[in-house]
Amino acid sequence: MLYSFGGPNAPEDVLPFLKNVTRGKNIPEERLVEVGEHYHHFGGRSPINAQNLALVDALRAELARRGVDLPIAWGNRNWEPYTTQALADLRAGGARRVLAIVTSAYGSYSGCRQYRENLAASLAELADQVRADGDDDATPGTVLAVDKLRHYFNHPGFVRANADAVLEAYDELAEDAADAPLVFVTHSIPTTMEEASGARRPSYRTQHLDVAALVAAEVGRRLGREVAWQLAYCSRSGPPSQPWLEPDVNDLLRELAGAGTRAAVLSPVGFVSDHMEVAFDLDTEALETAREVGIRAVRAGTVSTREPFVAGLVDLVLERAAAERHEHGEPVERVTAGSLGAWPDVCHTGCCLLRAGVESGVPAACGEDSDPTEWLATTAGPVTTAGPVTTRDTTMTGDAR
Repeated sequence: MLYSFGGPNAPEDVLPFLKNVTRGKNIPEERLVEVGEHYHHFGGRSPINAQNLALVDALRAELARRGVDLPIAWGNRNWEPYTTQALADLRAGGARRVLAIVTSAYGSYSGCRQYRENLAASLAELADQVRADGDDDATPGTVLAVDKLRHYFNHPGFVRANADAVLEAYDELAEDAADAPLVFVTHSIPTTMEEASGARRPSYRTQHLDVAALVAAEVGRRLGREVAWQLAYCSRSGPPSQPWLEPDVNDLLRELAGAGTRAAVLSPVGFVSDHMEVAFDLDTEALETAREVGIRAVRAGTVSTREPFVAGLVDLVLERAAAERHEHGEPVERVTAGSLGAWPDVCHTGCCLLRAGVESGVPAACGEDSDPTEWLATTAGPVTTAGPVTTRDTTMTGDAR
């Protein structure tokens, strides 16, 4: 199951979608209307939906090319098709165990734990549906087993696909490419969430720095020269008093211009596809800032459906299947690039906390601390397939997709 954030399909979807995203966070409706203008700038439709459909098709084709007969579904946390429906469809088709590929390559609360919490709630909802259909013994732990693919930010396929995209951007700069620095961009998160992400494994920022160094080195090797690079952030939200990771990409562009930079490549290394953070925060705002300060900036593509990325995801699916088959035998080779090693298949207890030392209080699937007997008791009221499941996140980090 390709497991994603979700996004509106039409103007009338925008405000309900944003209410789903911010449920339980006490975000004023005026703020949601303001954020909604990002979508209305693009006709009220998020590009993430077409991107996810294309990725599903690409994964299906790559599996078929390798002779693997494996059904694929697509489910979202915050809009149709919702996760519960995707899981129900897979179960109706005969599936008893599902592997979720999250469209977030990196580890943090927003990129990992929150997806796992929503999975637990979706399984609880699915169990409710199955019991309503007459199976009185159905529980979240028995209706369907769901595993999550390990984080893939440091898989060679992800690195290669990003490097290919960056090289295409340098080609577009042509004569301006020689001295153009490479600016990697990812979604900012609160600094306390950054701290929490590093409690058990290298932190969110460290993960990005490791990948950025790998991509820059590969780009430099293929260009035949060293490439200067920096990591910047976009999509900050929340109160101004709350520290988030910096520098903001717009501030960095102004700083580069002040130092004499006249051309740059922006690489959205933190994002899998061209969704709203890329389309608005980079293609609209950051490129406008670059023009204002006299920098010719080219935004590199995302990994999207690039062959190395798609092949890498399928490699990871087969790796996970092999690990399950050989659980009590020889260890399976876990391929990575860089210095950080492979993330675990099953999340450790206490990983990806909401904030440093603070748990969200919401049960999560796919972890050492997962207990399906807790899931029914903690879903917030009756959750229907007409809407998303509810978690208790209090930080708005994904307000535009």
